[in-house]
Formats: sequence, C-alpha cells, structure tokens
Amino acid sequence: MAHSPSRVFATISPNAGDVYRDENESVFTRGRKQTPLHVQSNARVVQMTFCAELSCPPDRATVTISVKNSKENVNDVTNSVTRRLEYILQTVRQNDVKEENITVTKHLKREEELFHMQAEVLVVFSDFEKMQQARSVLIEKLDKIVCVGDPYYSHSAESLSLLRRRVCLEAVDNARLKASEVCCILGQALGRPLLVREEESRE
Repeated sequence: MAHSPSRVFATISPNAGDVYRDENESVFTRGRKQTPLHVQSNARVVQMTFCAELSCPPDRATVTISVKNSKENVNDVTNSVTRRLEYILQTVRQNDVKEENITVTKHLKREEELFHMQAEVLVVFSDFEKMQQARSVLIEKLDKIVCVGDPYYSHSAESLSLLRRRVCLEAVDNARLKASEVCCILGQALGRPLLVREEESRE
C-alpha cells in the first residue's frame, strides 16, 4: 500500500477584526521559518496547519522469468534457451502485455568444456488476473531450467501523482473544516482563503 501523507499550511480570512491563531500551530511549525503574511491591520485571520494521509493499492506487478542451461555445444545450449524464451514471450503477449513492458537480456559464457547461457525476461503487468494466468501456464508447461519469480507489486508514476494531488486536497479540506469550527466558536463568518501552501510531503 502506498502512503502519501501531506502537510498543508492554510490561511483563511473571516470578515474583519483582530488576529486569531490556532493554538496547535506551533506543534507543526516549531523550528520552521514561516513566511510572513501581510494583511491589513483591521483583518481577522485564522492560520491552520493540517495533515492528511491516504493510501492506495498497487496498480502493477513485475515478474522476473529466468532460463539457464549448460551444454558442451554452443548451438545446443543456444537453441535450448531460445526455444523456452520464445514460449515465455508468446505466453506473456497472449496476456495483453505490451512490448514496452517486456525486457529481455541474454548472457553466454564458456567455462572449461561447457557453454553456459542465461536469459532473463522482466515483465510488468497491469492486470493482476492475467499475471496469475501467465505465471500458472509457465510453471505448468516449462521444465526446471525455467524459474518463474514471485510478483513484485508497486505503483506507477501516474498512480503516485494522482495520490499526491488527492492527499494535498484532503489536507486543505481538513484545514478548512477546522477553521470553520474556530470561526463558529468566535462568532465569526469564514471568508475566502488568503494563502494555501504545502509545507511537507512524505511517502
């Protein structure tokens, strides 16, 4: 699960009068140099610093599939690995994986009388059901020289960007609600926001 807490500083102006500050502000801003807020001397201002934290499930899974073999003849070992590699690629493509989400690497070396060849396929799935189907087929159909790794779940850049925007808006809304409560207690009407600033974001 991706967690994206965001801390937002918001200054919201009621209608007029003295300056009121949230007594909890110092907890969040201790040790920070605050940007001065210039308002008219007759303005009433409520300053709030609030946090929000959201999470979202992963939207992609990466699976690594490796093929290793060793033979005395270079053609034999190349053909052996290549046949299995072609079957792996055919299987993942049949499960709607785009070419840009498939990475293939090959390595051939010789040690004494044997040729060793290794191929690795890195596949990024966006459909978890199809990922499980592809893994099941490869595990069932291929022999022990093929290793199908466990999926590694993560978040795409688009998913993280959307989460960052959502958590910032959530923090702003939290600050607005608190400011509204403070103004109600003081018998004031909540005006338009004067300043909204994101002070910190952590993932």
